[in-house]
Amino acid sequence: MEFQAPNTLAEQIANYLADRIMTGDIAPGARVHEATIASDLDVSRASVKEALYTLERWHLVDITPRKGATATVMDAHHASELYDVYMHLLIMLARRLCERWEEQDRELLLARIRSVTDTLRNTTPDISAVVQASFGVMDISCDVVNNPYLTEALSNFKPAVSRTFYFSADRYRQDLDRTSAFFTQLTQAVLRRDKDEAERQIVQFAEHQKTLIIHALDNK
Repeated sequence: MEFQAPNTLAEQIANYLADRIMTGDIAPGARVHEATIASDLDVSRASVKEALYTLERWHLVDITPRKGATATVMDAHHASELYDVYMHLLIMLARRLCERWEEQDRELLLARIRSVTDTLRNTTPDISAVVQASFGVMDISCDVVNNPYLTEALSNFKPAVSRTFYFSADRYRQDLDRTSAFFTQLTQAVLRRDKDEAERQIVQFAEHQKTLIIHALDNK
């Protein structure tokens, strides 16, 4: 990713660094030197510091007083903990969605689902495109549910979850049929307002994804 002149400087620095962390250009556990980043990008250290706080909120860096920032560790334990929390947030979202969607929301939800399935039909789908399409489903669901606290919590998990897909991209590409089936079955449960079935689909898929990621990390 090329660094470009930003509209919001700290956000653009955060996005630039997030991309490097997610793709492994900045390795897990590596120091993220504030002064070096500021010099490399020709920006102020204050802007870099603000960006690092954003990355901390996104679960991509840990900031320790007097020691600075390091890219968060990505191992089996941390991946498991990440997915357990993310799964429960998604369950809350799905259950609220079952309760709150109205007839005018149906086509919006189905359109986002189609964007995922269309992407998955590509013979060589781009993992980033699949992940972004999947987040599109989450985003429209958040809009319908209209809980700003839940929306913020889920948004802050997006970069860390995206990072896990980069680690397990090869295994994930071999498992796209399962992803397509998950979105289809979850949608059917939501449209039936079957909260328990929606939760069951999320738990099964999240556990499966967690297993893929842990196996990928074990073989790094």
